[in-house]
Amino acid sequence: MRVHVADHPLITHKLSVLRDRTTPSPTFRALTEELVTLLAYEATRNVRVTATPISTPVAQTMGVSIARPRPLVVPILRAGLGMLEGMVKLVPTAEVGFLGMARNEETLEPQTYAERLPDDLTGRQCFVLDPMLATGGTLAAAIDFLFARGAESVTCVCILGAPEGLKAVEDAVADRDVTIVLGALDERLDENGYIIPGLGDAGDRLYGLAE
Repeated sequence: MRVHVADHPLITHKLSVLRDRTTPSPTFRALTEELVTLLAYEATRNVRVTATPISTPVAQTMGVSIARPRPLVVPILRAGLGMLEGMVKLVPTAEVGFLGMARNEETLEPQTYAERLPDDLTGRQCFVLDPMLATGGTLAAAIDFLFARGAESVTCVCILGAPEGLKAVEDAVADRDVTIVLGALDERLDENGYIIPGLGDAGDRLYGLAE
């Protein structure tokens, strides 16, 4: 498993505003979109392309286009939806599926409650969007789900991650082709499985339900 922590001043600045508890939901949503576009740049570094002949105003040359089958972007509901626009802005030709997974707050284990994905993902490069890599259970379950349908590779884009979650995902994925792209790697999890210092519940802050 490959891990890339995006170390860039613009990412750090936007993360600082996201972490601030006084940042209102509209600003939080807008900054999340901007931040994910920056992370998507790193996440798509190895996206497959094919050579394509093109005509410039002065000559014939060769360019590239996104290869088929097209990349599949899979936000994990509900918080992953807040990351979708930032991703498809960078890769507008990507297809989009959805995976509904939620953490049981008592067991901290993921539960799948919905999915809208192709039955056959053979040869597909999949990009999973989930703001917080905390315990790692949800992300590991999503990765298993996609590989079970034949995915060729899975790249996960997360705003924040915790060391415990990274270790759990690494143990779960074994030798499969998985990449994790993080905006930042935080210190640890607390006793309730929340990232410290973190930014709170990303879904609540995106959709205005935080206290």
